[in-house]
Amino acid sequence: MISLRQRIVWASLLGSAALASSGAFAQAPAAAPSAAAPTAAVAQADGAAAAPKAQHKRMDPAKRMERMQEHRAKRLAALKDKLKLTSAQEGAWSTFTTATQPPAGPRPHMDRAEFAKLTTPERLERMQARQAERSAMFAKRADATKTFYATLSPEQQKTFDAETAHFGGPRGHDGHRGHDGQRGAPAPAKS
Repeated sequence: MISLRQRIVWASLLGSAALASSGAFAQAPAAAPSAAAPTAAVAQADGAAAAPKAQHKRMDPAKRMERMQEHRAKRLAALKDKLKLTSAQEGAWSTFTTATQPPAGPRPHMDRAEFAKLTTPERLERMQARQAERSAMFAKRADATKTFYATLSPEQQKTFDAETAHFGGPRGHDGHRGHDGQRGAPAPAKS
């Protein structure tokens, strides 16, 4: 699926190509750079940077899984340091990290052509089965998290809450940044 930004980039590239090929631009002698020149150069560089992105190949699933595992290990190590767990809580931590470990290996993937051959009820059944698998995995993670959370002191619970509140990612609840760029922050009131 092509994003809106990609559509805009492609439309501007096609428009530029059409204008250039029609000779609409007159050849002018070299002039001193104006204030518009840097803006045009930036726009051209942005368009050139976006074009290779559209042709970008997906990362090898094994490499991607390895990167994700490394990233998860770093995040968990940082969380463990911030929680300052006692020796009595180490067992609960191990159980928590093991239970919340994502499944090993790449996710099962159905070929689009194979999926397209199915009837609508068959596709719906496949999607419903996948949704049930995801719900079961979520329930397992939620139970493990609740069990671990119960072993934490109130101060550790506050730390855990603050460190795991990134669920929505770098954007706000609705997926958009506020006008000041803060997570989920409303736009500043105009006076």
